[in-house]
Amino acid sequence: MTRRRWDKIGFGVALVLTFVVLLVLGTVRPKVAGLPVAASPVPQATAGPAKWMRKLEKGEKPPQFVLFSFDGGGSHEHWQRFMGIARTSGAHFSGFLSGIYLLPDSRRAEYTGPGNKPGRASIGFGGSEEDVRTLIADLNEAIDQGHEIGTHYNGHFCQGSALGVGEWNTAQWNSELDQFFAFVEQGRAAGLKLDPKKVQGGRTPCLEGQRDVYEPVLAKRGMGYDSSAVSDGIAWPYREHGIWQFPMPTVRVPGAGHKKTIMMDYNLWYIQNRAQNEPARAEEFAEVTLGTYEAAYEAAFKGNRAPLVVGNHFNEWSGGGFTRATEQFMGEVCTRLETVCATYGEVIEWMGLQDKAVLERYRAMPNAQVPLP
Repeated sequence: MTRRRWDKIGFGVALVLTFVVLLVLGTVRPKVAGLPVAASPVPQATAGPAKWMRKLEKGEKPPQFVLFSFDGGGSHEHWQRFMGIARTSGAHFSGFLSGIYLLPDSRRAEYTGPGNKPGRASIGFGGSEEDVRTLIADLNEAIDQGHEIGTHYNGHFCQGSALGVGEWNTAQWNSELDQFFAFVEQGRAAGLKLDPKKVQGGRTPCLEGQRDVYEPVLAKRGMGYDSSAVSDGIAWPYREHGIWQFPMPTVRVPGAGHKKTIMMDYNLWYIQNRAQNEPARAEEFAEVTLGTYEAAYEAAFKGNRAPLVVGNHFNEWSGGGFTRATEQFMGEVCTRLETVCATYGEVIEWMGLQDKAVLERYRAMPNAQVPLP
C-alpha cells in the first residue's frame, strides 16, 4: 500500500486497482479569474426538475445524471465561480463541508478530533471571523440556489495521523459527527441557513474509514448516503448498511495511456506527473482531465446510464488546469439533452419514484467503462 501526502493542503489515499490518490483542500482562498460561460441558461433534460423528477415511462431510459461534488468547501472564489456556471447551465452540485471551516482560528481549541489533542487538525480552520462570515454567506447562497451541503467531517485525519479515520470506532465517528453538527449549529446562530436535517451524507477524508463501522452511524442518525467507496467503472448506487452508496468511479484516462485511476482532480494530476507543481503544463493537464470526464460521460450515457460521480476540490493546483477542466465540463455537459446535473439527494428522490425492477435491471448491467482505443 502506498500513500502520497501534501502537507500544506491534505493527504493522499491508498493503492486501489492501479492506485488511489485523493487530496482534500484546506482553507485556501486563491485569487482566480472565472471561466466564461454561455450568456443564457439552457434547461436540463428538456425543462428542469419538473420534467425529469418523475417515474420513467415504459421503455424510457434514465436521464444521464452527473453529480459534481467538492470536498472541503472553504474557498469563496471557487464557490462563486461554480455557482455562476451552475446558474448558467442549470446545474445543481454538492459541497461536502469540513466542519472546522465554520470555526475561526482563534477558537480552534473547541475541536477535539478522536485520538487527537484539542485544536489539532490536518487541514486549516476557518481563518478570521470575517472569513467565517464570508463562508456562511457562500453557503447560504448555495442553499438558496438548490445546491446540497454534505459533510466532509472535520479534522481530515487520514492514515499516518495520530489516529486516522480508518481506525475509528463507532463512538469516535459519533464524536466527529456530533462536533460537525455543533459547528453547524454555531453557524446557524450566526445566520447560516443550513438545516442539519438536510445534511444527508458526504465523503470521508481520503476515502478512508471502515464502511461497516461508520455507515451504520450515518443510518442511525437518519442520513441517507455516502460517496466514499470506489468502483471499477461507473456503477449505479446501491444500498449498504442502511444507506445509499454512490461509489467514486475508477476509469481509464485516455490522455495518460489509458491507465486507470479514480476520477478525481488530484488523482488525475497524480497520474499525469505524480502531482508535481508544473504550472506551465496547466493547459495540458486541463485537456487530459476534460477528455477523461467526456469519455466517462459517453461510456455511461451509451452504456448503463449510471450516475456519473465527479469528485473535486476547490483548488488551483499546478496552474489551475484541473479546475478549468471541471468548469468547462460543467458548463457543457449540464446543457445536453437527457442529462441532469443533480445533487445526491435529488438522485435518491428520483430513484424512489422508480419501479424497483427497472432500477435493478440497470444495476445488473456491467459497469460503464472508458474503452481502450
